[in-house]
Amino acid sequence: MAKGQGRGPQHTKSINLALQGGGAHGAFTWGVLDRMFEEDPLWIEAISGTSAGAMNAVVAAQGMYDNGAAGAREALHDFWSEVSRAGRGSPIQRTPFDVAWGNWSLDNAPGYLMLDMMSRLASPYDMNPFGLNPLRDVVKNFVDFEKVSGEDDMGVFLSATNVETGQPRVFHRHEITLDVVMASACLPFMFQAVEIDGVPYWDGGYVGNPVLFPFIDHSPCADILIVQINPMERKGTPRAARDILNRVNEITFNASLLSDLRTIDFVDQMIEQGHLSTDDYRQMRVHMIDGAVEMLNLTASSKLNAEWAFLTHLRDIGRGAADRWLKTHFDDIDNRSTLDLRSVLPVMGSPRNRVPEAPKTQT
Repeated sequence: MAKGQGRGPQHTKSINLALQGGGAHGAFTWGVLDRMFEEDPLWIEAISGTSAGAMNAVVAAQGMYDNGAAGAREALHDFWSEVSRAGRGSPIQRTPFDVAWGNWSLDNAPGYLMLDMMSRLASPYDMNPFGLNPLRDVVKNFVDFEKVSGEDDMGVFLSATNVETGQPRVFHRHEITLDVVMASACLPFMFQAVEIDGVPYWDGGYVGNPVLFPFIDHSPCADILIVQINPMERKGTPRAARDILNRVNEITFNASLLSDLRTIDFVDQMIEQGHLSTDDYRQMRVHMIDGAVEMLNLTASSKLNAEWAFLTHLRDIGRGAADRWLKTHFDDIDNRSTLDLRSVLPVMGSPRNRVPEAPKTQT
């Protein structure tokens, strides 16, 4: 659909997309978006993104501004191609042995091992005093933020973590700049905090990966499709230091999402039981696409693998996952949730069956 044509009659359903971050694993999300924008009866109402999800969101918005859904697909392809080209000069590359055996991991790469060790021993203010970030130039050269701001057919919400308060900051489409995108993707052990209006920010994944509440407040659509990169569950106890740190990061980056899902579940039940009015609250329908086993088996180091073969491999996994989801659940959009929130909420349980007790009066 071209810019300015409006939502033609071909759009019978609409949905909000919530995009997690995950470095190069964001190419999985590229594949999901590529398939979603290809589905002509489906309208993408708004996108919320964090880190790599934020980059996917702004690139899609720019493409939408240029040429609707087809433009979004083209822009995403060109952006990830540019990411791959920029990565060719990186000292962090797979070993010939890993290439020969089809192992996408960088665990054995000398460049990665050196970076991993230094990030544990020294601050980015010591290792990288000039605050260099190769992705910054890629985003700067590719994204036209005036187009992102001008794309009024699709809402865009990016999150970053306020370093001083620990609270999320959600930037709306008209507020998004290069610094906002880089703040959303700023891992504190690798990069210096990004200052915006004098406030330092780190990666948005710590407090919103991704944030869901902007859809409740600012989108007319009640369906949220979460594109999940970080697994909720990973069997077994990690024992290697690197695996332990990876699992800690996965748990941390999913905690805010679980909190948002618990809130949605709670509000839905309160509405069903008549404790909340639909005049003030509304029920949201939640869906999820993830990479299942294919993504679960990838190591944390592969998030830095920018080889085109790997990125397109992830894209194809994402396209396949989105295609299966659409074939199975397209009719469920605008009708019911397809994610069982009780199955993903912590063992302590959802508040679904709990009615708040009346506050006790002090005597």
